[in-house]
Amino acid sequence: MSYKVAISGSYGGMNLGDEAILESILKALRVSADVDIVVFSRNSQDTQARHKVRAVPIREMHKDEVREELKKLDLFILGGGGILFDSLVPQFLRDVTWAKELGVPVFVYAVSVGPLKSAEARQLVAEVLNKVDKITVRESEAKRELHDLGVNQEIEVTADPALLLKAEPFERDWLIKEGVAADQPLVGFSVREPGPAAPDLNVDHYHAVLANAADFMIDRFNAQILFVPMESGENRDPQHSHAVIAKMANTQRASVLKGQYTSAQLLGLVANMEFIVGMRLHFLIFSAIQKVPFVPLPYAAKVKGFLADLGMPMAPITELNIGKLCAFLDYAWDTRKNTVKKLEEKVPLLQAQAKRTNQILCDFLASLRPRAGVS
Repeated sequence: MSYKVAISGSYGGMNLGDEAILESILKALRVSADVDIVVFSRNSQDTQARHKVRAVPIREMHKDEVREELKKLDLFILGGGGILFDSLVPQFLRDVTWAKELGVPVFVYAVSVGPLKSAEARQLVAEVLNKVDKITVRESEAKRELHDLGVNQEIEVTADPALLLKAEPFERDWLIKEGVAADQPLVGFSVREPGPAAPDLNVDHYHAVLANAADFMIDRFNAQILFVPMESGENRDPQHSHAVIAKMANTQRASVLKGQYTSAQLLGLVANMEFIVGMRLHFLIFSAIQKVPFVPLPYAAKVKGFLADLGMPMAPITELNIGKLCAFLDYAWDTRKNTVKKLEEKVPLLQAQAKRTNQILCDFLASLRPRAGVS
């Protein structure tokens, strides 16, 4: 039987971590079920070109237009990713509410939860998720948070779909074009902007800490530093990367990745790195997939949850000073072989959990009778 399915998340080309999530969901679902998929996207043209899937510009559509799309569905999928935080909750749960009003089953796909500081957002999450049909989250902390909010549904912990992404080769010519030398260890850095997903992030503090950390890696290990933007747009990763470099002493040994690459190509790039210092969750996930040792700078519960799954040590960036981070980097570099062994042990287990989400989804889908065309 063929099913009509919609996937709603933070998709539309701005964040390569989110695009890795969507790519992995689409690939798993397409090989497991007979499905006609539409993606609710912030940039439908980008989504259609990037993923070869029909997409609709959900944030540009009126209520009646959205409901017409929802009426066609056999299943509405919310997720994956870290989409349930204060400023985004009303956007994403609006479509869930309308889907349930129309009798469309809703599956929550490996999401994270928080930060949720607004009483209104917390109440909305509890009210809406208590009406959905299946809930999966990607960290144990997300399950605990939902139960604390009053969600009394069964919740299964799986893992981030991006753990299943397959790398595409990052060509040698691309490295040369990006100014990457072959005779020096390449260390990747990842930054992010402050905002609702990272409300406690102090920009001046973390810029100074990362600048000194990059200088330390250059002086101590003769490294070259490559900042890898995971999210584009105004005041996003490229701008913050350049701001960190501006505070460095060894600015000539640091650069920002300039080309336009896919998530799978960035995963291929990570394989060329000796070490990584990262804030962005999916840059750390890419490191784990490629078994590249890394030092995380966890700014949010979703990053801490991933590190807990790996059994990796963590120190919140708000508590770090320059001396502590450099000492941590020194130790992590010296013990990087042990980190690789841990990744070799833990990552396959998380990948198996990530596959589990699609199995839960397909089992649920098989229990449904296609209702396409019902109005």
